Amino acid sequence: MGQRPVRRQAGAKDRRRPTAPAVRLPDETVRIEKMAAGGEAIARLADGRVVFVQGALPGESVRVAIHSAKKDFARATVAELVEPSAQRAVPPCPELANGCGGCGWQHIESSAQLQLKAEIVADALRRTGRLPEALVSSGGAVGPWQYRTTMRLAVTAHGRLGLREAASHRVVPLDECPVAHPLLATLLPQVRAANTDEVTLRISVATGECTAWSPDRALVVSGMPADAGVGADAVVHERVAGVLLRVSASSFFQSGPAAAELLVQTVRDACGEVLTNLSGPMLDAYGGVGLFSAALGVEQSVLVESSDSSCADAVHNLGERAVVHRSLFEEWVPQPVALAVVDPARAGLGADAVEVLAATGAARLVLVSCDPVSLARDANLLAAKGYTHAGSTVLDLFPHTPHVEVVTRFDRR
Repeated sequence: MGQRPVRRQAGAKDRRRPTAPAVRLPDETVRIEKMAAGGEAIARLADGRVVFVQGALPGESVRVAIHSAKKDFARATVAELVEPSAQRAVPPCPELANGCGGCGWQHIESSAQLQLKAEIVADALRRTGRLPEALVSSGGAVGPWQYRTTMRLAVTAHGRLGLREAASHRVVPLDECPVAHPLLATLLPQVRAANTDEVTLRISVATGECTAWSPDRALVVSGMPADAGVGADAVVHERVAGVLLRVSASSFFQSGPAAAELLVQTVRDACGEVLTNLSGPMLDAYGGVGLFSAALGVEQSVLVESSDSSCADAVHNLGERAVVHRSLFEEWVPQPVALAVVDPARAGLGADAVEVLAATGAARLVLVSCDPVSLARDANLLAAKGYTHAGSTVLDLFPHTPHVEVVTRFDRR
């Protein structure tokens, strides 16, 4: 039986404490020092606390509106630009003004974004990785607009596709998107989805194919071209470095073929003479659809990947040139290799994966990272296994966002 409700006596005093009204902290004018991993700017308040400021740039003097404060730090937005940076730009996207949270760096000139990302990576390696002398260079960037051929989109209650507002669950429907490839951009206002709150659209620049996919099997989509593929079995074919790759709708791929091309070339450069003189198989860890094994042109590779659809694509794309293991990398039984190309998820490798990598005895590891802090942690773990950081190259594969891609070479001592 449930507890009997307590009856209050007539005239009894309510002992619950009244809710304290929210205290609005006073605005302050601060000087921005640098950018933080994640895309916010960093400054210090008058009391010495660090404040993370959304929408500011290094060197700027801004008056900030503090919206949350802890003992050691606070978070704020720009209330007024006192001294703006020469690198500040006027965001051109109308959807950003409507609240879209997809491209949080549109206030920064495109030409300045790569260098800021390189500085974030260097800072992470210095502070978290304890590598004050780490060599960090700016590589290349894809074009600032129309570069995305894959987009994971939220779905409104009425079936419209859009992106969520920053730090919110609210979906902002998209009528246009300047970073989407034109073939993809035309689909955004016309496609409707039902029985899901998320759908991924992908198009191929090489063939014009397009797919729609959602983890919800009951997905219903309308407004797609008549020959479009819908569901996990749908595929597109995309050309990278002269190689045509099959990519299933549920498989991971880069933001577009231009990003994949730039990434492959940077990885090739990091592999260097070890790739040129390779006599045995290359380890392609977290290998996805086989992008690196195929585009680097190795005669034999060992590919380890946990996704069923990606493994099926890799088998199709590589044929007899690769042995594909469907496995979590941490559970794979290591075998000797001279060269390993490793492309883990945002969380990085971690101790167990580093243990497996070290057991291969690879003379050179090329690590692709999409988070500067996880890269710094992995650099620490690899150093403990005898691998020296030999240079990081930062790429901008997601202009107008704080997302970072880094290719790092590690050599065994």
